[in-house]
Amino acid sequence: MRSFMRAYPTETRLFAVLVLICAYLSFAAPSFPTFDNIASLLNNNSVNVIWAVGLLVVLIAGGIDISFAVAASVVQYICVTVFAHLGGGNWLIGFLVAGALGTALGFVNAGLIHYFRIISIVVTIATFNAFFGLLMFITSGRFLYDLPEWWTSRISIVTVGSADLILPVGVMVGAMAATWFLISYTTTGRQLYAFGDNPEGARRAGISPARMRFISFGWMGLMAGIGGLMQVNIVQEVVPNALIGRELDVLAAVVLGGARLGGGRGSVLGCFLGVLLVAITQNGLNLLGVSPFAFKMVIGAIIMFAISMSNLDFTKLSQAAMRGR
Repeated sequence: MRSFMRAYPTETRLFAVLVLICAYLSFAAPSFPTFDNIASLLNNNSVNVIWAVGLLVVLIAGGIDISFAVAASVVQYICVTVFAHLGGGNWLIGFLVAGALGTALGFVNAGLIHYFRIISIVVTIATFNAFFGLLMFITSGRFLYDLPEWWTSRISIVTVGSADLILPVGVMVGAMAATWFLISYTTTGRQLYAFGDNPEGARRAGISPARMRFISFGWMGLMAGIGGLMQVNIVQEVVPNALIGRELDVLAAVVLGGARLGGGRGSVLGCFLGVLLVAITQNGLNLLGVSPFAFKMVIGAIIMFAISMSNLDFTKLSQAAMRGR
């Protein structure tokens, strides 16, 4: 246990904050610890986790991306057209098409960053506006409800009573596992960490900056496309601006989970715990009847508190407490 805490200090502290919040909500809101509520929480936040693990890879490589929600919306609309031309499609075609489209949009970001030597935050702000403006111009903001049945059908993977976990939760687990394998057990993953921590040193060691940028932003695009596919399965409609505004929540959650904006650090576990902290806080405030207008304020305070805890050395504190006895 101590070795785990030393290896993952941020994740350990974040987990401690989650335990405290969950303990309080279990007493203050009796409906909080029920399977119905837990299932709803996971179902509704599965897309954020899918996006978050994609963003994690970009942050590890020293970049940043705030265009992924718009990319997901673009993928949704193009998928509707592609599936219509393919006679309706199916889940296999859906994952292939959405993943390929999302990856292509990620490559657009990577190409602009690498070949034009523009910092990633500027590029993704530009593509955010370009993609969104083009989407609204072409679609005129139309909502789409006439979608293939397979895409909107609710697929349960775990059922307890009247509540169930649906397909997007399973896809979320798969996205987390794939990202964990990529960054933990592959040479590419080690190169991404090295490049994010010291780009010039990594380049001198033979690591290709272009390859790192295209892999990281391509992975983000892949997760954006898959997340967009899953969002339609949850809400059963395609709305051009429905996903806009969730970028900063996801970014804050990933950084809260230990990813460093400067690159070279981050884990899938911390990423998941960060998203979970934001989701549980929002869910708890809703159950307690707190005004939705207070959500951002309270979540901001929670994030500041959790980040502040990362500056505390709990090992030294416990040793000092033992000596005090």
